[in-house]
Amino acid sequence: MKLITREIDYAVRAITYLAEKEDGVVSVIELVNRLGITRPFLRKIMQVLAKSDIVDSYKGYRGGFRLVKKPENIYLIELVEIFQGKFSLNECLLNKNICPDQTTCLLKERVNSIEKKVKEELEAINMRSLIRKR
Repeated sequence: MKLITREIDYAVRAITYLAEKEDGVVSVIELVNRLGITRPFLRKIMQVLAKSDIVDSYKGYRGGFRLVKKPENIYLIELVEIFQGKFSLNECLLNKNICPDQTTCLLKERVNSIEKKVKEELEAINMRSLIRKR
């Protein structure tokens, strides 16, 4: 399991770049050139972000993308859940109700504790905090 997938990494890079541009539509070509992401992969990521109301998408000659949400209101946990689903480190047999140790599993207890701490850290990271000072 990867905590930060390529999609999430690229989404963070695109969002922080759009945040630096604050007042304007950034073209797909500019994003591709600036971020070094292939055009088809970038478009896929940006479409997901648009469906999630993080960016607006504009078509046509002056088309591109603009950040809708403020970067301080976009958290890393949100991106993890948009691209991977509900955050979970524990994919054990308990979820399938076939584990004979459902009520006394010490490993599940420890992993749940780790998961809680990781989730708290992801909830604390917003996109504003990831923008490079220039």
